Amino acid sequence: MIETIMLSPGVTLRCCRDSRFKQGSFSVQLVAPMAEATAAMNALLPAVLLRGTARCPDLRAVTRALDDLYGATLSPLVRRVGDYQTTGLYCGFMDDRFALPGDQVFRRVTDFTREVLLSSPLLDGGFLPEYVEGEKVNLISTIESERNDKRAYAMSRLLETMCRGDSFGIPRLGKREQVEAITARGLRAHYETILRESPLELFYVGSAPAEEAAEHFQRMLAGISGERRPLPPQTGLTPGEGGDTVETMDVAQGNLCMGFTTPITNRDPQFPAMQLLNTLYGGGMTSKLFQNVREKQSLCYSVSSGYYAAKGVMTVYAGIDPDTERAAREEILGQLEACRAGDITPEELTAAREALASSLRAVHDSPGAIESYYATGALSGPGLTPEAYLDKLNRVTLSDVTAAANTLKLHTTFFLRGECQ
Repeated sequence: MIETIMLSPGVTLRCCRDSRFKQGSFSVQLVAPMAEATAAMNALLPAVLLRGTARCPDLRAVTRALDDLYGATLSPLVRRVGDYQTTGLYCGFMDDRFALPGDQVFRRVTDFTREVLLSSPLLDGGFLPEYVEGEKVNLISTIESERNDKRAYAMSRLLETMCRGDSFGIPRLGKREQVEAITARGLRAHYETILRESPLELFYVGSAPAEEAAEHFQRMLAGISGERRPLPPQTGLTPGEGGDTVETMDVAQGNLCMGFTTPITNRDPQFPAMQLLNTLYGGGMTSKLFQNVREKQSLCYSVSSGYYAAKGVMTVYAGIDPDTERAAREEILGQLEACRAGDITPEELTAAREALASSLRAVHDSPGAIESYYATGALSGPGLTPEAYLDKLNRVTLSDVTAAANTLKLHTTFFLRGECQ
């Protein structure tokens, strides 16, 4: 059960008391509307904060401090949740029950996290330039590495094209040129602004009571004040102009991506039906796309669908030979037509339902999975428990699935092919 505590206006703590694990965890996330002007700075911030503090001025000293906390970990946390981007830290640490008698690990890791958040070394009103420049290189390398993963690159280009004019088309980590333009003083000024104005989300998993967790986080955030601006509500996709885009690159395999829009989001009563449809259509090895497009007709090397529930977007990816593009595209759409017509066997429906049930049951398998499910769910939708969501899934009928399928409209395709193909 999740217990929610408002520590102050705009600062929310959600606690999951669970004594099954030897490790506790918590996340600290500043939340802001996704925006092109700030995406790269938000992506860079956590890594810069973790480069050092006034007491621990380099990575080696930070690592030693964490080692002294029974090997606690502190890592950057940057998410895109529908219309929002989060920037912050994720901490994993030994639960107090397993520490030496009297040693309060939870308290000590929140104290060190406060140090990371508020005690960065400064120069001329900015972060240390060597911290910023070093992490800019790392972030640019991460962004550029996407081009080496042709599937990820093609899907990113599909969403960028499909969601032109909507915040969902902005890359989660920003763009290279935006990272290059960041200065140490500009990044510090941005951090001070969001620390004052952005809603702050905290999530804790561990054996401590919620009241004890609240005390630790109140102390961690002491002195951080400001008027936190409420977030605008999440919205469905406002798609840009659709169509077909073809891009050439030095690739051996064609990468076909298709983007569909639907008015159904995770805030809609039809959400469980759409989630079930996505799984049945292309969500695994028992899906229609895998069984028909790949296995029976051999039109692709790989194929799958994905559903971005916060925005009402479904995508299909297929790795293909370029000369099978037309046939693959037609069969992908043909399998969707089968779903619309109710051409779904009881076995297909059962397999999809069981796959989703299995993933929901796995939510409580680790502190990280718990944090990810509930912390993102609180920002993107109604935040159902896995048990409540599973109950809704079990109530979905075949007619619900076909109705969901009939809301999908093909909007954009993106095809990445070889330069000489």
